[in-house]
Amino acid sequence: MIERKRVIRAAEAELEQAGLSARIIARDLDTNAEVALAPDGALPLASLVKVPIALAVLSRIVAGDLAAGEQVRVEPAAAGSASPTSAARFRHPARIAVEDLLTLAVCFSDNTAADTLLDLVPPAEVQRDLNALGLRTIDIRHRLDALTMTPLESLDRAEAHLAYDLAQTRTSQGDGHRIWQLDVSRANSATARGLMGLLSEVWRPARLDHGVAARLRELMSGNVVRHRLAPDLMSDSARWSSKTGTLLHLRHEIGVVDHADGQSIAIVVLSESSNPASVQPAAEAALGAAARALHDLLR
Repeated sequence: MIERKRVIRAAEAELEQAGLSARIIARDLDTNAEVALAPDGALPLASLVKVPIALAVLSRIVAGDLAAGEQVRVEPAAAGSASPTSAARFRHPARIAVEDLLTLAVCFSDNTAADTLLDLVPPAEVQRDLNALGLRTIDIRHRLDALTMTPLESLDRAEAHLAYDLAQTRTSQGDGHRIWQLDVSRANSATARGLMGLLSEVWRPARLDHGVAARLRELMSGNVVRHRLAPDLMSDSARWSSKTGTLLHLRHEIGVVDHADGQSIAIVVLSESSNPASVQPAAEAALGAAARALHDLLR
């Protein structure tokens, strides 16, 4: 216990030095042994929302309400996302299969693909699926194109710091925020424990269809965004399957380390940065080190 407290204090100090406040939980999915750092309170999901969206779409494919190979028209007008890859960069109309849209949304974090899926399964239906699984501290409210309509997009590059400064400013009462995409009462949001419940259900399904869970694990294992926690958690004997989320001062990642010896450790990291910069390698490194430290307490 003394060693655990020492490790957590050291992780908190390193995060603070990097200008971060973080909610982190690590859990052994078989023994339910858990270690956490300031886990309470909701934060906006950013692109983490693509995991419950994928869960809802896959559930309808398994139920026969959607066809995995159904071709969906994606209009270039819907490609207003700032995402640097995939359908967000298309200049012409395209037809993409539903299951391929899932790959784009989860593996490549494509906002346009995610919004096209939300045209098929609206946010209210995604929310109902989460509620049915008992995941009531995850709230799905809006489309992904909203994430590219913050003050940042209206500022010149030299003034971008003003948007990050505003992102760090909360109202004096309640959970409101002057940037509505950061207001947990209006935005897609979740608690760290809610997201841990989601990971637990996907990796050790109790209510979720096993086929849906298996396909979602496969999608998360294909995540190409590997700059945050992956360097500290993956190896030749450990597979890291995850989804990242980034919006203004928010830097998140959720996932599971599947070790060769059979142990699976789920990790949820939700963080806020006080540094008014878009590129923060020190913050990314500190988050990875903190996640690794808590992970190692369970090995």
